Amino acid sequence: MTRPRLAFVGAGWIGSARMRSAVQAGAADAAVVADPDEEGAARAAAEVGCAVVVPSLEAALQQPLDGVVLATPSALHARQALTAMGHGVPVFCQKPLGRTRAECARVVRAARDNDLLLGVDLSYRHIDAFRAAVDTVRAGAIGRVYATDLVFHNAYGPDKPWFTDPAQSGGGCVIDLGTHLVDIALWALQTTTQSVTAQLFVKGEPLTDLARSVEDYAVAQLTMSDGASVRLACSWFLDAGTDAVVDATFHGTDGGVSARNCNGSFYDFECNLYRGRSWQRLVGPGDDWGGRALVAWADSLSVGAGYDPRIERILDVAGTLDLIYGRAS
Repeated sequence: MTRPRLAFVGAGWIGSARMRSAVQAGAADAAVVADPDEEGAARAAAEVGCAVVVPSLEAALQQPLDGVVLATPSALHARQALTAMGHGVPVFCQKPLGRTRAECARVVRAARDNDLLLGVDLSYRHIDAFRAAVDTVRAGAIGRVYATDLVFHNAYGPDKPWFTDPAQSGGGCVIDLGTHLVDIALWALQTTTQSVTAQLFVKGEPLTDLARSVEDYAVAQLTMSDGASVRLACSWFLDAGTDAVVDATFHGTDGGVSARNCNGSFYDFECNLYRGRSWQRLVGPGDDWGGRALVAWADSLSVGAGYDPRIERILDVAGTLDLIYGRAS
């Protein structure tokens, strides 16, 4: 196999963007585009020269494929991933892989049992600034990390109705934005979450019924298995004075390091190392990172890679989100 033949299921903004990235990088061929909105799917397909447009995953699976890329509403992710893998087809999925840890575990188990490559678009892992921060922590360059501060405030919010339907989304800003923060923290700290206390709000009021509404603001205090502290805050539609505030700062016994967005941008990030009152920039903005997670998965697929056990780390992320939401994993 040189370039894998992929079905892109979901032709919205993120699905179309990831498809363009993979095709333009030469990492994959768009064999088929699937979306109930066939007009929108046809427009997305035309951008990458794909001739086959179908209305559903099931129709896409009738084509000769090497993999499926899912960019559909969250409630569909686990079921669609299981359907594709039931046909022997590897899967790359937008986050979250499932609305709960239990859903994620079913998908991971199917990938393992069928020796299929499973990927999740944890795109912040592929931003140079976050990689530099994680490398600094894991190298011990700031000593023992005892506290971490995680922030993702978005002055905007999702514009699709399913995002605010708990049955379809699995949650609000925590599962949408906090997933990236929790993943980066667990990746850097190489530990697990022991306990969580959290407060969730919707329109400025405490969220009391997770079955009827989703949070647009959340704060959580995590205690890790090694005793370290992690504080998390995230939101949609916050009066932030800018488009977004994104920051992961690690405090160690011998210094600190942070990865953060620049000037409110959703796309530009920097990494800074702190020593007392001095600081040093390790990575500056200007990094084209959007499609890297998919390209890396497609590159592995192109050389025949099967199940990669590193995907099991997604279960720790999903389990932490379950604790924030106060539900059993």
